[in-house]
Amino acid sequence: MRFFFLLSGLLMGLAGPLIAQPLAPVADPIITESAPTAAPIPPELKPHGSLYFSWGYNRDWYTRSDIRFKNTKTDNYDFTFVNAHASDKPDFKDFWRFNSWTIPQYDMTLGYLFKDKHNLGIEVSWNHLKYVVDDNQIIHVRGQIRGRYLDKDTLVTPDFVHLQHTNGNNYLMVNLVKHKVLWERRLLKVSAVGKVGAGPMISYTISTVLGNHQEGPFHYHGLVVGSSLGLKADILRYFFLQTDIQGAFADYTNTYLGDDRQGRATHVFGSLQAIWAFGFNVPL
Repeated sequence: MRFFFLLSGLLMGLAGPLIAQPLAPVADPIITESAPTAAPIPPELKPHGSLYFSWGYNRDWYTRSDIRFKNTKTDNYDFTFVNAHASDKPDFKDFWRFNSWTIPQYDMTLGYLFKDKHNLGIEVSWNHLKYVVDDNQIIHVRGQIRGRYLDKDTLVTPDFVHLQHTNGNNYLMVNLVKHKVLWERRLLKVSAVGKVGAGPMISYTISTVLGNHQEGPFHYHGLVVGSSLGLKADILRYFFLQTDIQGAFADYTNTYLGDDRQGRATHVFGSLQAIWAFGFNVPL
């Protein structure tokens, strides 16, 4: 009997901890678990747009303009060319040489394209145009030159007046850019590109007025506003070709004349550029 009680106590002591353990839940065979949701993409791994840089060349056409020449400080003239004609100066002869890339009329652009549904971007562009008032053209001249009044058609020779912005007629513009994808395949994408912008003109003028010659320097000449429309072909994601037609409105208010820089030339004109450029993208 004593042995029986000892055996019963031993069994109860071993079974107590097992009875105290909770039973593991049994999965309901009818109810299935839902698929786990995807983890959110960390902000640092999301696409943040791309930087781009382009280099190209242009041809230009200008509207006629009224050009006023004035110096009443160290000389005595104040006259206006009415409807003067000007041309560009492409200088493409040796542009393929490494040390001659900036001699022709060139365009340089640095921009950022946002990665959003609007396909917007912002860029800074430097358009190096050249503007030359045609020599030996007949222009109606109105005003006074050293006390003599003029109001007639006149043959304008370089000895009388010569004016050119050839180093150049430079547009420094900040542009808002809009892209619209027209066609896309794996290695090629074609987009329409529109731009609108404005900025200062940092130009360099060569002039001769009544025998007084002046060259430069680079300085602020006035303001320019413009817009453009073009096509862009992205190749292998990292490279692109682009062509644009850009219209601009230039207002020259601070062009130096004379070796003492006391004279001023002022005029307003429109320009039309045809631009061809090559560039590369840097996705971020």
